[in-house]
Amino acid sequence: MTPNYNKVHNRFKLNGVHYTYEDLMEVAYSFVKEGVPYEVSIGEFLLDWLDINDSIIVNTSGSTGEPKPISISKQAMVNSAIATGDFFNLEPGDRALHCLPSNFIAGKMMLVRAMILGLELDLIEPNSQPNFNTKTSYNFCAMIPLQLQNSLNSCDRIKTVIVGGASVSNSLKDKIQNLSSSIYETYGMTETVTHIAVKKINNFNKEKGCHVELAEASCFQTLPNISISQDERDCLIIDAPKLSKDKIITNDIVKCLSENEFEWLGRYDNVINSGGLKLFPEKIEAKLQDKIKERFYIASSAHESLGEQPILVLESDSTKLDEAVFSDLDKFEKPKEIYAIERFIEASSGKIQRKKTLELLNLLA
Repeated sequence: MTPNYNKVHNRFKLNGVHYTYEDLMEVAYSFVKEGVPYEVSIGEFLLDWLDINDSIIVNTSGSTGEPKPISISKQAMVNSAIATGDFFNLEPGDRALHCLPSNFIAGKMMLVRAMILGLELDLIEPNSQPNFNTKTSYNFCAMIPLQLQNSLNSCDRIKTVIVGGASVSNSLKDKIQNLSSSIYETYGMTETVTHIAVKKINNFNKEKGCHVELAEASCFQTLPNISISQDERDCLIIDAPKLSKDKIITNDIVKCLSENEFEWLGRYDNVINSGGLKLFPEKIEAKLQDKIKERFYIASSAHESLGEQPILVLESDSTKLDEAVFSDLDKFEKPKEIYAIERFIEASSGKIQRKKTLELLNLLA
């Protein structure tokens, strides 16, 4: 029988203490009134979770525009937690580390997973360098790439780490290959109640990711009870009846390998049509990410004959780069112009707002 959102698993613990559904209300009030900022966010979410409503309001990340509030069913959050638990074989009594801010869906879902699956959840301040007890062993943790980068010497204590919120650089992937932890990159969004698919990004000799040989480092596998297809734009369509009554049509261009596996190519909004060729900025960025120290992204500007041409936007006071930086790019991928701006425009989640930054450079109509 599927658990209900108004129940708390009898094995659930928070910072080593077991709490019932009723107890959590007092914990939530205590966090809101007396807690440090990250505890206040946790308390506010718990108050929302424990109220009489069957849904909560969550803000999107704002990576493609202004963050917006959306309503998510609490039962959908329960179902998402169960899917994650089934995929990663999480059991009641397993220990989990919570190091993400709880004002966004990823942090909220760590709390839901613990309450529904009966995990023992340890809370720590969600900063770029997670400060957790390296003598304690954990079964599960969710991080952003920067946190993983700063935890390389200690995350061997965590059996399974999922990484989301931004792409994982090639250099970071190289550094995690010999870790004993199983590390997975995630695909998802607020509307899908965090991740609906994952891909293993280390220790490929231990465990095979995709059924397609040589694709295991680049393909995502969906969680249980989720299937995929594509629309006429080649964008991903997600069929997740336990998360959403309607199919979710995304703006992510993918290559479908099966109804449960796909390779992510890039955002439809960002595709550059240059002389009839489709260029994916995210793929170009992956080739450059270990060669440019400043933050950057690939965009496009108008071109008289080609229609569009790729450009490079740097968060810098200079546009000077060594030509060798572009040595791995194909001829058509090489940026035709380089622009510098002192500071990128960001959403409250920290994600770069590409179009708004281009507007500052007068590169958008």
